[in-house]
Amino acid sequence: MQRSQAESEPVEDYLRFVERRAELARLEAQARQRKSILVHGPEGVGKTRLLQEFLRTQPLALYVSTTRSPHDLLLSLVSSIREKLGARSLPSNTSTMSTPSLKGVVNRVLGIEPFLIVLDHLEGPSRVVTKLVKELNYYGRTPIFMAARSPHMEDIGALQPLCADRSERLEVMNWPLPIALEFAHHEAERTGLRAFNLDAALESIVQSSAGNPGSALHMVKMAHKSQYWCDDQLKFHVLYLDYRMGRR
Repeated sequence: MQRSQAESEPVEDYLRFVERRAELARLEAQARQRKSILVHGPEGVGKTRLLQEFLRTQPLALYVSTTRSPHDLLLSLVSSIREKLGARSLPSNTSTMSTPSLKGVVNRVLGIEPFLIVLDHLEGPSRVVTKLVKELNYYGRTPIFMAARSPHMEDIGALQPLCADRSERLEVMNWPLPIALEFAHHEAERTGLRAFNLDAALESIVQSSAGNPGSALHMVKMAHKSQYWCDDQLKFHVLYLDYRMGRR
């Protein structure tokens, strides 16, 4: 038996295994029409990778990776604006500014430049965060692209009215099982995973993940750990139990 430690590098490109052109086209159309959109789907389905691909075509998109507080959100927007427009476009002391001062700086820029805002990992935002996001949207002047695990009210709260119409929501689905299985084999080969029962183990991984690429990727990485091996066999059921219990 040969097996090596899982490599730490991220997978090369999810888009190699499944076409997301329709989803990308939807995002680009919303951007052209200056309309907000809610991107939703389960954890690990590839929402962030889809947004990153979208950002490559949008020179005036301001990306915020996480949304913890109004101050953090505004600092991220200021940093993104500085990258787009250069240091001279903003005051030099923004890192020490208060939240109201940062909001004034960001609003001034949004009133001049046709930016759009991309909020990733949006999960249960507080009322003060949602109030700020709605103010930044300013009745549609600045489109807000949001990524959440589901389109339900308990997940995105008061931000849902920004994408109230069905056409302003995009669900990102798990991969078809054959595509997910191809991806799992690719990851096993890339990381040097070898086992006598590898084909059956990978099929079980894909079936248990329902084609979710993030879940499959995590379980393939876990499969390199010694506790999931007996002789030349991979003990998938123990691995899956640990995965479900969060011991990754």
